[in-house]
Amino acid sequence: MVAACLPRERLRPLAGWLLLLSVGSVAAGRIEDQTEQFFRSGHTNNWAVLVCTSRFWFNYRHVANTLSVYRSVKRLGIPDSHIVLMLADDMACNPRNPKPATVFSHKNMELNVYGDDVEVDYRSYEVTVENFLRVLTGRIPSSTPRSKRLLSDDRSNILIYMTGHGGNGFLKFQDSEEITNIELADAFEQMWQKRRYNELLFIIDTCQGASMYERFYSPNIMALASSQVGEDSLSHQPDPAIGVHLMDRYTFYVLEFLEEINPASQTNMNDLVCPRSLCVSTPGHRTDLFQRDPKNVLITDFFGSVRKVEITTDTISLQPDLEITESSYKKDRMDEELMEPLKYAEQLPVAQIIHQKPKLKDWHPPGGFILGLWALIIMVFFKTYGIKHMKFIF
Repeated sequence: MVAACLPRERLRPLAGWLLLLSVGSVAAGRIEDQTEQFFRSGHTNNWAVLVCTSRFWFNYRHVANTLSVYRSVKRLGIPDSHIVLMLADDMACNPRNPKPATVFSHKNMELNVYGDDVEVDYRSYEVTVENFLRVLTGRIPSSTPRSKRLLSDDRSNILIYMTGHGGNGFLKFQDSEEITNIELADAFEQMWQKRRYNELLFIIDTCQGASMYERFYSPNIMALASSQVGEDSLSHQPDPAIGVHLMDRYTFYVLEFLEEINPASQTNMNDLVCPRSLCVSTPGHRTDLFQRDPKNVLITDFFGSVRKVEITTDTISLQPDLEITESSYKKDRMDEELMEPLKYAEQLPVAQIIHQKPKLKDWHPPGGFILGLWALIIMVFFKTYGIKHMKFIF
């Protein structure tokens, strides 16, 4: 009825406005959907804590496990500044290593996972239960360097990988101490209370690994293990040249899967499995504490890194403004001319310094020399003249 009463000239702008509003709402809805999809996990940064708890040459595979995971997360985008690497032993420099400065994860020495750019944050006897728990909870001395800190926040997705020798409810450190599943669960709860993570992926490759996540009770934790309670985690890739196994089966096949992943991959966590036929042991997982469905969780949500993207509608010119560039160049030249030229301090050439003769020092009698000389004179005087001539002196 209202439209029938309005003249045709006034209906046209109204229809145009309605069409514009509908198009705008559709575009805004698309942008919101894209933004929600981009930030679907709610995290803005990624961290990784990679821990090898074993020492001694026969545990070579545990160091190779950890370095292989380190190599994969770096390849997928997590920088060294966001990785805390803890190695209980330095296999690369072990006297038994036939190839010094190398750690291999494949037979015939095909892949050196030590590389040229490994940054170990905690090594040797620094890898303790106390230091590990302090890294997780952030309760470390103020003098601790930045590279040894887990500087995460409530928007951080954290990957925690551990490997070593363990049993039902514990994991050994250095063959001298243990961390229990209760201590680990309480540390994760402290992290949640302190807002130190958004989501956390816990992976452990050890015997009876599933026992380590049984006591977890904090939200947003997904846990994977190489073996169930009562099962062993088996080694893989024996190398006669080195004399030990190079990796554990579970980590080997997980990393073989990760080699097919790239930073833009859409592969989800449901695809991250190791069949019993390959692992021999039965891998375990726990997702009841995790809020999202694993099929909606990308592998790169934990093994990759968030690309910081700023969405803008402004037009940005990629061509430099020549006038601004020339004016700034002239200003810099004028500032350089006004400054006094820097000069090196006068010094002798290196060759002259090397062949220069040492300067002779002024001779001074050693301490007590004068007193000893006077004592010698008095002794000679007494021996010659006796005490009766002392009155001629004083």
